[in-house]
Amino acid sequence: MSGSLASICNNVSYALNLHSKAITLLQEQASTGNRVNRASDNPSEAYRILGLNSQERSLQSYQESVTELIGNLEISSTIIADMSSELSSTQTLLTQIVGGVYDTEGQKRIADKINNSLEQLVSLANTKHASQYLFGGNDTGGAPYEVVRENGQIVRVVYQGSDTSRSINVAPGLSLETYHVGDAVFRSDDRETPVFLGKTGASAGTGTSNVQGDIWLTVEHDGANYRISIDDGATFATVPAGGDSNQAVTDSRTGRVLYVDTTGIDSTGTELVRVPGTYDIFTTLISLRDLLLNKRGLGTQELLGYANECVAGVEEVYNRLIQADVSTGSKIGFLSTLKDNLEDMEYDTQDETTHLQEADIAQIAIDLSRREVLYQMSLSVAGRLMSMSLLDFIT
Repeated sequence: MSGSLASICNNVSYALNLHSKAITLLQEQASTGNRVNRASDNPSEAYRILGLNSQERSLQSYQESVTELIGNLEISSTIIADMSSELSSTQTLLTQIVGGVYDTEGQKRIADKINNSLEQLVSLANTKHASQYLFGGNDTGGAPYEVVRENGQIVRVVYQGSDTSRSINVAPGLSLETYHVGDAVFRSDDRETPVFLGKTGASAGTGTSNVQGDIWLTVEHDGANYRISIDDGATFATVPAGGDSNQAVTDSRTGRVLYVDTTGIDSTGTELVRVPGTYDIFTTLISLRDLLLNKRGLGTQELLGYANECVAGVEEVYNRLIQADVSTGSKIGFLSTLKDNLEDMEYDTQDETTHLQEADIAQIAIDLSRREVLYQMSLSVAGRLMSMSLLDFIT
C-alpha cells in the first residue's frame, strides 16, 4: 500500500483544517453580513473600502461646513433685509419732509426716529451667531463696528473688522467666502467727483479727495483772507490770495482730506458737499439726523433743499444693501444645490462600499452547506483510513 501512515495522517489533518478555516470564515461572514472583515480577507478590496470610507467622512465634513455656512448666510440675509426695510422707511419719510408734510417739530420727531434706526442698524451690523460676528470678515472674534458718542448720541461709526473675508472649503477643490466684510456690504466704493451745493464759490479741486459721504464746508473771512474748514470749525486752512485750484483741507477728527478749488470763493457761509459713490449706511443716517435737527441754523428752504439732496445718499446705500441681499441669496441657492450634490455623492460612495463589503447571504449559505458536507466526507474518509489494521498494511 502506497504512502506511510504519517503522510496519510498529515494529509487528512491538512484537509480537515482547510475545511474548518473555510467554515469559520463563512460563519463569520454570515454573522457580520460583511464579505471583508479584515484586510487579509481580500487585500485589494479592503484597500478600496478604506479609500471609500475616507471619502465618505470627507463628504460628511463638507456637508457640515455647507450646512453651517447656509445658516450663517440665511441670518445675514435676514439682517440685510431688515436694514433695507429701515432705509426704505427713511426714504419715504425724507420724501414727505421735502414735500412739506412735516413742520419743524415734525422734522425733529423724524430725526429722533432716524436716531433710533441708527442705533438698531449698528446693533444689527454687530450681530453674532454661534459666537462669531457675521460682518467682521476674517476677524470674527470682535465686534466689527465701534461707535463714538457725544451727549449720548452716535456721532461716528468706525469699522474695525477685517478687510478680507474668511474662506471655507465646501467641496473638493472649492472654497467660498463666508463671513461678510461689513465695510464692503454697508458702504459704496465707487468714488465720484465731490459736488458743492452752496453759494460760496468753492468747487472741486483737481486732486482725489478721500472724504466720504456728506461733508459740511465752512467758509469764513478773518478780515484779510478767506479760510475754510470741514470739521465744523475745529481747524481752518487759510486761502492764499487769488485762491488755489487744488487746496487740501483736512478733517482733524478723521484725518481725511477734501481738495477744494478756492479760486472762485467770493462769500462766506456753510454748504453741503456730497461725494457720490462713498456713502455708508451709518454716516448717511447721522448726517440726515443732524440736518433735520438743524444744528447749523439753516433757513427752512435751504434745509429742505439739502434734505432733497440727501435722498440720493439714502438711495445709494439702499441699492447697496439690495445688491448684497441678492448676492447672499445667490450664495444660499448655490450652497443648497451643492449640499444636495454632496449628499448624492455620499450615497454613491456608501452604495459602492456596500457592494464591495456586503456579503451575499444566500451564496454564503450554499457555500457553508457545501463546506460542511466536504468536512463530513473528510472525517468519514479519515475514519476509514485510520481503521486499517497492521495486516492491511502488510498485505
